[in-house]
Amino acid sequence: MKHIESIQNPKVKQWKKLLTKKERDKTGTFLVEGFHLVEEALKHSESVIEIIVSTSVGIPPRWDSREIPVTTVTEEISNSLSDTEAPQGIYAVCRQVQMEVPEAKTYLLIDAVQDPGNLGTMIRTADAAGIDAVIVGKGSVDVYNGKVLRSAQGSHFHLPIISGDLHKWMEQLKEKNISVYGTALEGAAAYTDISTEDKFALLVGNEGNGVNKELLAKTDANLYIPIYGKSESLNVAVATGILLYFLKK
Repeated sequence: MKHIESIQNPKVKQWKKLLTKKERDKTGTFLVEGFHLVEEALKHSESVIEIIVSTSVGIPPRWDSREIPVTTVTEEISNSLSDTEAPQGIYAVCRQVQMEVPEAKTYLLIDAVQDPGNLGTMIRTADAAGIDAVIVGKGSVDVYNGKVLRSAQGSHFHLPIISGDLHKWMEQLKEKNISVYGTALEGAAAYTDISTEDKFALLVGNEGNGVNKELLAKTDANLYIPIYGKSESLNVAVATGILLYFLKK
């Protein structure tokens, strides 16, 4: 076990760079923070490169981290790695492992969702609903953003999350006879009016502008959720949850 006390240590500087998308893309790694996320990462130990822990906390004895390098650091260093108001003092550097999508039947397609809390919640909801893969299109926040990771609560380690071109993915899904349902306020059917299928893809879009019109033009059908109160619309993550669970039943 190594110990670092200087905040100027090159290793510490490298860890701090992982708080930026540029460095995450460059190295193919990302940083998770907190006991729950580190534990979830360890359940998929091939993803974990190293654990960083403050001297003010300890690694829970139930964790099987024997094969993973561990570095202890001062509380000052630990706090410098955090982007939360209440750091827990434990981190893991992880590889961006691209999971395979073998014979997937259900997909969530995400177009330009920019709020990290929304994106993380949508990934977590897709995981909970038993969706096989999440495809994140251009214009969306980085899937390894710290708030996305915390909102997803470990779902990054449970199902394939792929950054890709949604136009190409929709073409591939149609070739596989998988229906793609878009979400829209105009020219759409109430979601309860459609017949559910074993294979489907749900396409959801940007918080303010919705799904790109060119993508909507390629769907098999577009759906809306009726609003019974005075609100103009639903939060995109909430709408995603309603639709995924309806389509999956």
